[in-house]
Amino acid sequence: MPAPYLCPNCKTNRSRFNIIEQHVKSVKLNPQTGDIVEELEQGTLDPFHVTYKGPEYRIQCGVCGLIEDELSFIKRAQLNQ
Repeated sequence: MPAPYLCPNCKTNRSRFNIIEQHVKSVKLNPQTGDIVEELEQGTLDPFHVTYKGPEYRIQCGVCGLIEDELSFIKRAQLNQ
């Protein structure tokens, strides 16, 4: 369900935001060159590769540029209602 946002940094912006969608791509890199050696599927990760557990979205304030988890913007709006 949509929720109002308020920037926790500038504390004035309630309407201008960038929603950043995070798309996870698990890879193995060549340690010398940094080239991608292999792209891994979530079901085929080796035991030493931890799956991504971060947020699906990050929010950027369109006024001051702060980038945080969506919950930070929602909580600030709830505190200042």
